[in-house]
Amino acid sequence: MVERVTIDLNCDMGEGFGPWSMGEDAHLLDQVTSANIACGFHAGDPATMLRTARLALDKGVAVGAHPSFPDLQGFGRREMKMAPAEIHAMVLYQMGALSACVRACGGRLRHVKAHGALYNMASRDRNMADAIVRAVREFDDSLTVYGLSGSVMIEAARAAGLKTASEVFADRRYQADGSLVPRSHADALIHDVEEAVEQVMGMVRDGTVRSVEGDVVKLEAATVCVHGDAPGAVDFARRLRQALRSAQILVRAPD
Repeated sequence: MVERVTIDLNCDMGEGFGPWSMGEDAHLLDQVTSANIACGFHAGDPATMLRTARLALDKGVAVGAHPSFPDLQGFGRREMKMAPAEIHAMVLYQMGALSACVRACGGRLRHVKAHGALYNMASRDRNMADAIVRAVREFDDSLTVYGLSGSVMIEAARAAGLKTASEVFADRRYQADGSLVPRSHADALIHDVEEAVEQVMGMVRDGTVRSVEGDVVKLEAATVCVHGDAPGAVDFARRLRQALRSAQILVRAPD
């Protein structure tokens, strides 16, 4: 019997704070299977964290922590120089805060995915990746670590014996080395829905993506990131889910 292909759809959530909201979380939670909830450093606040966790759990969506650099003004997308010990403590702090909200709602934390610059830097810097991994392992070694497919973040987590989910991106273009085209580049994002869906289908079914240089890049796809702050995010997530269903690909959160 041929094993059925499965994929997780994850989305960053709870990225408003105070009276300011961002994205259509409630509608996106009807389409995705995992929610990465901001922990207050790049976005989010206690009330938003609690509300988003409860909403995700009510809809049967797996909840994960989305820790970042302390950078509200830059939305966590500015690189910062921090010692590994500082990164370790910072990630522990944010996981603990979100875990308390999730437990209060009767659920449990399922995964951890770094945000923005922290995610990108840890994808290539083993010392940073090891600091994040150590925080996850010490906090709860049953958690799944989400990281860029083929990155040192995935390598570090696997070396520590943690579960991993290799992540690919629906609306981001790739470079020949498997890294994402930086957001500062004009061609970093895919704005055409059908092009993005086609890219995802290739990554999930074939394990490949075409880079901006024209190379076919091999990768592992366990989870697909759908950006909730993009225009038309809900419609795109719905269209992607339909395409996966039509291809007999099972959409579910990692075990």
